[in-house]
Amino acid sequence: MKVLFLCHRVPFPPASGSKVRAFQMIRHLSAQGHAVTVASLAHSAEEAEGAQGLADYCSQRMIETVGAMVARVRMVGRVPTAIPSSFGYFASPRLARRVRSALETGLYELVMVHSSSMAPYALGAPAASLRILDFCDMDSQKWREYGQHKPFPWSLGYRFEAGKLERTEIRLARQFDLCTCATPAELQALRQLAPDASSAWFPNGVDSALFQPADSYDPHLIAFMGRMDYYPNQLAVVAFCREVLPRLQCRRPALRFEVIGANPPRSIRDLAQLRGVSVTGSVADVRPYVRRAALSVAPLSIARGTQNKVLESMAMGVPVVCSPIVSKGVDAVPGEHLLCASSTEEYVALIEQVLESPVLRRKLALAGRNRVLTHHSWTGAMARLDEAIGAALERRAHPRMTAAA
Repeated sequence: MKVLFLCHRVPFPPASGSKVRAFQMIRHLSAQGHAVTVASLAHSAEEAEGAQGLADYCSQRMIETVGAMVARVRMVGRVPTAIPSSFGYFASPRLARRVRSALETGLYELVMVHSSSMAPYALGAPAASLRILDFCDMDSQKWREYGQHKPFPWSLGYRFEAGKLERTEIRLARQFDLCTCATPAELQALRQLAPDASSAWFPNGVDSALFQPADSYDPHLIAFMGRMDYYPNQLAVVAFCREVLPRLQCRRPALRFEVIGANPPRSIRDLAQLRGVSVTGSVADVRPYVRRAALSVAPLSIARGTQNKVLESMAMGVPVVCSPIVSKGVDAVPGEHLLCASSTEEYVALIEQVLESPVLRRKLALAGRNRVLTHHSWTGAMARLDEAIGAALERRAHPRMTAAA
């Protein structure tokens, strides 16, 4: 098939969660012999240059650069309209014209969209094309959660955006032949919003050969991994440093906490002034930093979809202690493959258990990695995607089939 693949960020190098998922989909489709054209936005010359790395995985690229300032102006311009502001951020008239011209040729049998903000580009696809929208996460619900945590008046803005985005997600879900998500929880949210839409899910995966366990670790080190320009990560790290770490250090004065992630703002950099806390900022490779830790934490109070940081830690044999909402995004059993905590007291108790018992740590390390190998391989994830695409094609051939995947 000829495939047009639309994604909101250049998926190369695949260095963040959404880019990894998009890249793996592109690579898989190409490996199956499909001619894939990638249409994407870049927000810097450096990001646009990264598209050169896609040459081995697609037959053609359509990349348009939209500067951050222009993107913000377009985002603000959508505030008084029914269009979600986030859609404005990823709007490009030049890319829209190029995509429209490509679709008018009628050559593309499959139009696949990664992220709802790119869906408007695909609405002009001819009726003969199979259209698939990978929501991955339901962003409207994330903005709704932001509205519960942000101070006034920002909370009003996020709730307003959540309402606009939710209405848009419902409309878009009904306009595509198939909608997909990354977790069963996100799929449930989609089906509650648009029960009549055809939907399915396939998980995120991990390159288990790349994320290998280490032979040793530092029993006095706890790690957090994640981009630090992401608000939920900031909220989680600050709370951990203020509430959990001091209580652990009362019993373990040598205990250290390392925050590993790009673009930490001043509020995060200032945490390094606290006893035992270090903030790395951007690093060339996160793996050596995480592998040396006794365990990693993901105490997020806001989380949608899969936290790749958890999968990667598990793949490296580093036990994970996380919040229940984070565990919902991973196909794992709490208490067996990772540990879940709902309060400061529970975080302290569970972390101490792991630190005190090398036997427990090894048990969790082995169970976590094995779970990733069996339930979060990209091979398995792409097999589920193939099944969903096959079912969508079958429904088009036999329209009376049920819309539920």
